[in-house]
Amino acid sequence: MGIEWVRDLALCILGFGTTIVVIFIGIIVFLLFRKIKPVLESLKNTTRTVENISSCVEAEVATPLAQISAFIQGIRQAINMVSKFSRKREEKRNG
Repeated sequence: MGIEWVRDLALCILGFGTTIVVIFIGIIVFLLFRKIKPVLESLKNTTRTVENISSCVEAEVATPLAQISAFIQGIRQAINMVSKFSRKREEKRNG
């Protein structure tokens, strides 16, 4: 038994050990995937629900509020314009 035999034995043991570790890690990854898969599916469904809710809120609340806000802003600008004209007329009468 020379040094070559010990080297070959060490390589065989190392190769066998590495194979066992890789198989063990593969099994653990597969088991974790099986346990995480339902959580990921639930997360996808929750994301779809949130997207549907946000689009509904946008269509039913945000758009009408934006229209009302634009209408009120237009009325405010009209009132400001009328008040400017009335101020100018009063200044002309007084001045």
